[in-house]
Amino acid sequence: MKLSAKARYAVRILLDLAIHDEHGPVRTADISERTGVSVRFIEQILKPLKKANLVQSTRGASGGYVLSEKPGDISLARIIRIIEGNLCLTQCCENPKTCHRSDNCRSHRAWIRVTQVMEAELEGITIGDLQGDAIMNSSHGCAC
Repeated sequence: MKLSAKARYAVRILLDLAIHDEHGPVRTADISERTGVSVRFIEQILKPLKKANLVQSTRGASGGYVLSEKPGDISLARIIRIIEGNLCLTQCCENPKTCHRSDNCRSHRAWIRVTQVMEAELEGITIGDLQGDAIMNSSHGCAC
């Protein structure tokens, strides 16, 4: 399974907002400069995050975006669900009726199990966790 760039960038953008929260609303141009994501793509990503009430926007010269919730309350699973729709590895995990074999399929149970484990792990990691992570202060962090 591979996360889309949009999902990865959503995490990156929310983390940037959390890190720069004390300065008030953050402009998309500033987020772009720090994250390497284009302003246009940031705006596309912020729309569903705003609709899901994870961020709020303020208009005007001192406007920008802020988190609507505490970073510790925003799990990676929640972000991915907002952007991707679900965390299921296969279509049959989401809806067994999409596969006529799911009732007798031995691998079906494995995909469900792996999906549940992955979902639990992603629920257990928050933007607050990433914000306080020592890896963020090193040059060895993920560039994704």
